[in-house]
Amino acid sequence: MPELPEVETVRRGLEPAMLGETFARVEQRRLDLRFPLPERFSERLTGRRVEALSRRAKYLVADLDDGQALVMHLGMSGRFVVESPGTPPTEPGAYYNEIGRHLAHDHVVFEMGSGARITYNDVRRFGFMDLVPRADLATSRHFAAMGIEPLGNELSGETLARLFAGKFAPLKAALLDQRLVAGLGNIYVCEALFRAGLHPEAAAGTIATATGRARPVAHDLARIIREVLEEAVAAGGSTLRDFAHADGSLGYFQHRFKVYDREGEACVTPGCGALVQRLVQSGRSTFYCESCQPRR
Repeated sequence: MPELPEVETVRRGLEPAMLGETFARVEQRRLDLRFPLPERFSERLTGRRVEALSRRAKYLVADLDDGQALVMHLGMSGRFVVESPGTPPTEPGAYYNEIGRHLAHDHVVFEMGSGARITYNDVRRFGFMDLVPRADLATSRHFAAMGIEPLGNELSGETLARLFAGKFAPLKAALLDQRLVAGLGNIYVCEALFRAGLHPEAAAGTIATATGRARPVAHDLARIIREVLEEAVAAGGSTLRDFAHADGSLGYFQHRFKVYDREGEACVTPGCGALVQRLVQSGRSTFYCESCQPRR
């Protein structure tokens, strides 16, 4: 599943074709994706102008000129393909998609007033689209229980300490809890914990004092989370299976992985000498270095 940097890269790839443009025609080729598409979906979008295109966690949100918001989620294998007059098709994102694009899985087609054609393709159909009144977006079923944005102003050592204080859940599980911090995924949490020198099974509450104040490591973790995500966005995401950018280019952050998917390989820390380990937490693989990330 694409993580926050990949979704942000898709947003940036879609923006030139979508922002400020009108949906001249919307072709809905099936009644549902992961969930049923909204009633009169095509009709309600046709003629509407996109006034803003943003990202919230792993969701894309297009603000429309009638006060509605088009909410889009890529699921496991969703992708957008952009075709503009006189240019080759592009696929916003930075992944190599092992499945490949099958035209039979082109489910929604947006024809923009500029002549651009934006096709949503989803082999597994775990993605979805919804229309929500913009004024109700924060309290909608998509975002009501969502935590802080890791690239937003709220992320800080103090905030992490407040959210995690007294929690005995593993630190990795707490960082993946979308009710606390929204948008973090398995890859970048593994990388951030390695850089911060924190064991993934350490209790989340250990980054706070008994009174709930932030320990120095909480400040370090907040800074490192932001750095890892910003580096990944700048690199265009990670080239893994099932995800593709809107321009078809490959992401290169995977070449910077220090622990993720490197089980049995030597730790990259100079002089460490340990091997990267893997353990399973809540059904997900966790990669870490026992020497650089000791239990405390």
